[in-house]
Amino acid sequence: MTSDEISPFDGRLLIGATGSAAVATLPMYIGALRAVFQGTITVLMTRTASAFLPAHTVGLFADRVVTGEPADTWPEVNHATLAAEHDMTAVLPATAHTLHVTASGGAPSMLATTILAAAHPVAFFPVMTGEMWGKPAVQRNVAQLRSDGYHVLDPVWGPRYDVALGRFVDSPQSPPPPSFIEVVRKLMPQSGAGS
Repeated sequence: MTSDEISPFDGRLLIGATGSAAVATLPMYIGALRAVFQGTITVLMTRTASAFLPAHTVGLFADRVVTGEPADTWPEVNHATLAAEHDMTAVLPATAHTLHVTASGGAPSMLATTILAAAHPVAFFPVMTGEMWGKPAVQRNVAQLRSDGYHVLDPVWGPRYDVALGRFVDSPQSPPPPSFIEVVRKLMPQSGAGS
């Protein structure tokens, strides 16, 4: 481990949490990030992410959690304010749906609209089944996102318990927390961060 890997850094991070069961690991990522990240962490959860992991649980780890509910918060907290108030967005986990919507320029959710409004770096950490990841349509979306200037990290492959099959399967997963932190450190703009 280099001194740069353990030296603190700051900024204003927006984490987009999408509807994958892998969102249950989000508190572990935020906890690991807190060891070296001295900036603010806002988590923007999609409706499906909130079904897997309650927003109030995420609130125990993040500085702020946004779900878009209730609608009376929209004048103060919306895609434009979220994009402007952050220096970087990390979508963790990033579902095939989220990759598709962003690659096509869609805006069906506050997260998708915030990504479209962002003038800062956006990194996607895809999580899905191996069959999904290997589909030509998913790979076209990944190529389009990269061509558009987004950072799409290749997933780490490893064992995951599949409830339907009743056994472990090899599948794409989020990177280990130290790798996630390394990407955030690399992409977090330092000029004006935290301002």
